[in-house]
Amino acid sequence: MPRRRQRTPQVKSKDYLARIADSLERIAAAMSAAQDAGERAPLDAADAFHWQGETQTLLPVPTVSRVPLKMLRGIDSVRDILLANTEQFARGHGANNALLWGARGMGKSSLVKAVHANIIGRPGFGRLILIEIAREDIETLPALMRIISREQARFIVFCDDLSFDSGETSYKSLKTILDGGIEGRPDNVLFYATSNRRHLMPRDMIENERSTAINPGEAVEEKVSLSDRFGLWLGFHHSDQDTYLAMVAGYADYYGLSIDPDRLRARAIEWAATRGARSGRVAIQLVRTLAGEEGKAV
Repeated sequence: MPRRRQRTPQVKSKDYLARIADSLERIAAAMSAAQDAGERAPLDAADAFHWQGETQTLLPVPTVSRVPLKMLRGIDSVRDILLANTEQFARGHGANNALLWGARGMGKSSLVKAVHANIIGRPGFGRLILIEIAREDIETLPALMRIISREQARFIVFCDDLSFDSGETSYKSLKTILDGGIEGRPDNVLFYATSNRRHLMPRDMIENERSTAINPGEAVEEKVSLSDRFGLWLGFHHSDQDTYLAMVAGYADYYGLSIDPDRLRARAIEWAATRGARSGRVAIQLVRTLAGEEGKAV
């Protein structure tokens, strides 16, 4: 006898659609939970992170390349201002975004990292996390802010060598975050940036706006107003010879070099002449060379 085919029980259309809707809701909830887990930063892994804009994730940096705050010479006034501002922020008090601008090699980025290390190494402050963001990832700042705004820690978002060239519009994302956007900057976040340009834009870019705009004043204001979002402007200028020599002597003393002071002075002057500059970077490069000659690691 031929086998009789079993009939699939009919499901009422309303019940069937309800099951599908319920399944879709569970799938959506699971995907949302997975996304939240992926966005949540592994903030217990380190005190410093690098923001990866492409994947919108935080990469822990277990060992930060930095020098002790006391090693930074010739920038005493700006050092004290930035340290005080960061201490206020770490205590939960009022503080400003900071733009460190000026001459190359004068310790702008070193100061930011040294101030962070100084504070996390002392009692009496809340947890302070340093996050470095590349200039190319500035447009992803809103995504980073949404992640860290949910955390209890306080954050310094740091961009080294920040500047914008003609035709770029990513500076508008930064303006929105720093001041005036509907979301704005979270209370637990400060933004520190270094730049060789006081207004973060090349002069020819600003002048071009002035010459081609219908309303030159408004066009220039749009460009220049980015730097106005920083409550602190800290200028770093080329050092004179006495300051430069003090830097060299301070670094040599810190690393325990045994070179004679007169010979150290002569080497420092010669070294600066061959580099065509006097700065903290030039000073530490000389000290590394001298340490190598003495068989010491720096």
